[in-house]
Amino acid sequence: MDLGLENKVALVAGGTSGIGLAIARELAAEGAHVAIGGRDPGRLAAAETAVKEVARGRVHATSVDITDSAATRRWIDEVAAEFGALHVVVISGGTPPTGNAASFETSDYRTAVDAILLPAVDVALTALPYLRTARWGRVLFVASETASVPISGLAMSGVTRAAIVRFAQSLAAGVGRDGVTVNVLAPSATRTPLLEHVAAQQSADGSLEAQFDAMGTHTAVGRIARPEEMAAVAAFLASERASYLTGTVQLVDGGASVLGPTSAHLPWEADVHGPAEPE
Repeated sequence: MDLGLENKVALVAGGTSGIGLAIARELAAEGAHVAIGGRDPGRLAAAETAVKEVARGRVHATSVDITDSAATRRWIDEVAAEFGALHVVVISGGTPPTGNAASFETSDYRTAVDAILLPAVDVALTALPYLRTARWGRVLFVASETASVPISGLAMSGVTRAAIVRFAQSLAAGVGRDGVTVNVLAPSATRTPLLEHVAAQQSADGSLEAQFDAMGTHTAVGRIARPEEMAAVAAFLASERASYLTGTVQLVDGGASVLGPTSAHLPWEADVHGPAEPE
């Protein structure tokens, strides 16, 4: 299937690891020119190499902290100037602390908004004039299943991701006639380096596979997701073929949401429900 992404210019914030990196690789393999940004220079260099391995177009890598608004603007302006346009903006990264709603202070919520919501808004608004100029644009926020499904032990994620959804939907309503679509990808547990770290901490014997198996018990397919599966959905949302798809939240959870509300299998839910019982 031709996604119509060849020679499009894609910018991926948070493209140095996990789902963000998988999306950058997928877009590059489809022929887009890809610019990735991230804070850690070491991870950035490794990610640049990984994207170049599959790229059919050019790859641009920049060390940038998107919580710094001035640095964000410089990065986006530099990418647009180097490639002559900007068409696809993917905003990934940022993980708030886990816990239920009452376990945080007001200051913790303020910090999460500053770290998760406002940088995503800033990237989108800064890039928007370039997308409008091109008359062809895709904005994709990579959020979490909490954008669509309430999970008590992920209260902070739910608060910030729900806010991203409402911003994205309002933005979609305002830019659709400019040829720009805006969508939210809401992935469930995915085997990323971050989740591997969490699983290792939660596993009694250090067995990652046993912990991942437990996480996967409450999905219709019986396992957690792979980053490239999320990337495949993201590439479609960024494509020419998705031109009539905007203002949506794409929940990609392996069918977990249709099995009911039980989530005690998730490591961050243990404090709320106790350990998961064998099924």
